[in-house]
Amino acid sequence: MAIFDRITVNPSHMNGQPCVRGMRLTVRRVVELVGQYTDRGQLRSEFPELEEEDIRQALTYAAANLDDKIVPLRPAG
Repeated sequence: MAIFDRITVNPSHMNGQPCVRGMRLTVRRVVELVGQYTDRGQLRSEFPELEEEDIRQALTYAAANLDDKIVPLRPAG
């Protein structure tokens, strides 16, 4: 079981969304940023307050909270 000591949830902060260390960076936003910045160094330079462990925990937290249901896909074409 993962320990999320950098992920905070406060109903009066950011509408209760899970955030990184109480900052105004939600887990959702961190996941979006990882997808937008292919270079982790560039991401860290744009968001210097975001530490590598913050990113790791945000990704792990998001993955742990996804539903593992199987979605059938149709073949392309």
